[in-house]
Amino acid sequence: EVLWRDFLNHNPNNPSWADRDRFVLSNGHGSMLIYSLLHLTGYDLPMSELQNFRQLHSKTPGHPEVGYTAGVETTTGPLGQGIANAVGMAIAEKTLAAQFNRPGHDIVDHFTYVFMGDGCMMEGISHEVCSLAGTLKLGKLIAFYDDNGISIDGHVEGWFTDDTAKRFEAYGWHVIRGIDGHDAQAIKRATEEARAVTDKPSLLMCKTIIGFGSPNKQGTHDSHGAPLGDAEIALTREQLGWKYGPFEIPSDIYAQWDAKEAGQAKESAWNEKFAAYEKAFPQEAAEFTRRMKGEMPSDFDA
Repeated sequence: EVLWRDFLNHNPNNPSWADRDRFVLSNGHGSMLIYSLLHLTGYDLPMSELQNFRQLHSKTPGHPEVGYTAGVETTTGPLGQGIANAVGMAIAEKTLAAQFNRPGHDIVDHFTYVFMGDGCMMEGISHEVCSLAGTLKLGKLIAFYDDNGISIDGHVEGWFTDDTAKRFEAYGWHVIRGIDGHDAQAIKRATEEARAVTDKPSLLMCKTIIGFGSPNKQGTHDSHGAPLGDAEIALTREQLGWKYGPFEIPSDIYAQWDAKEAGQAKESAWNEKFAAYEKAFPQEAAEFTRRMKGEMPSDFDA
């Protein structure tokens, strides 16, 4: 909630805006998280698609798929792949900024955010890419570590005992420890701190309780990959004070979450900046536009 409402620069009206912030859900099996956020903020993902979660040909598959669901930046399935993709996106941002930005014309200036869990941390690929991110000083890469200590098989201390904070500090990351992942203000303060660090990627270690609010299943692997069940859902609704029915969202919540107007304003401001850039540097602007469209150079000969 904090990231998407207070920090993320994006435009639901145009998911391909060149200078949007990127958000990657590395632990892709938690796909309903990103689908809910996309729906609430105004992307082309109606409630009917959320109701068709994990159904054939729906826009809400079990793992997010790029090019299939508006607003999904990359396909994430194998754990650790998403953090690797996010590092690549942050490298791209830094490279494009170096190639195209000019004094007074910062047309490439966005953050890459990634949400990852214990499983991503265990995967070998996360060691490789996070080491590289530290070496390259990717200051616009911010990772939120959902540190709930649970995997599908149970508590992770039997097979995962890394000192994750020291590991990332050794990579050259800025590490923020001891964040209560259920405290919005704590997350906001940590995110502001991370955004201010420009010469290192940041890891926000958010301690959370899996299945938070479920009286009988929170903090256990029973809430990891299986439905709570009707009885437990009823108890959870009562525990959280949620009085609305399944797939029912009050209009005032939609109004608070809708990011279309603000997103359009942000992109329009960037478009004005790019128009000034294009006037001052027409060749560079044309090359930037070509790359953003994914087109080959006109003189390319295979």
